[in-house]
Amino acid sequence: MKKAIILDLDNTIYPVSSIADHLFNELFNFLDQHIAGEGIEHVNNAKEDLKRIPYQKVADKYQFSDLVKSKGLELLSNIEYNRPMQPFDDYKHIREAKITRFLVTTGFTKLQWSKVKMLNIEADFEAIHIVDPELSSLTKKDIFASILEKYNYKPEDVLIIGDDPESEIKAAGELNIDTFLYDPENKHPNARVTHRSQNLKDAAAIIV
Repeated sequence: MKKAIILDLDNTIYPVSSIADHLFNELFNFLDQHIAGEGIEHVNNAKEDLKRIPYQKVADKYQFSDLVKSKGLELLSNIEYNRPMQPFDDYKHIREAKITRFLVTTGFTKLQWSKVKMLNIEADFEAIHIVDPELSSLTKKDIFASILEKYNYKPEDVLIIGDDPESEIKAAGELNIDTFLYDPENKHPNARVTHRSQNLKDAAAIIV
């Protein structure tokens, strides 16, 4: 039995695709103007990655110029999302579970907090940690380790739930914490994880 769970936010509690067109509208238009010379496939791939990967990593992956990278950072660091949002239907199983929950998400502080508020999930968590690369060098792994230390948890006491094998899942593995890959579209069939499922109900069954 687990004592706590740590969840990611984007594509774990809600689908980024549900807000991407509005959220990234200005950024996408900017990219259309400034990286179009790389080809439409390049541009579209960058846009798709922005729905699941922090901007800084996307900028490096697609070799944005310093100008494009800095302007993109400027656009994203100052926006909030203030339209209605809904979590995945199966998030209710996590919300109803009798267990201590933590939220650890990477992104721009103002933007991530606005999502939390619009999803109305702040009260679901013991603590919420936003890993903002523009403000700190701390990583998700650092935050996971600090939670273990602060609450006197052993690695086996905790389950980390997320959608990204190269982010929270990888960080958890390095700390010997069990992982649950939430993969509703089966995008990562070969990822090394402790548990996997297309439904968060299965995660709730593990922790009780």
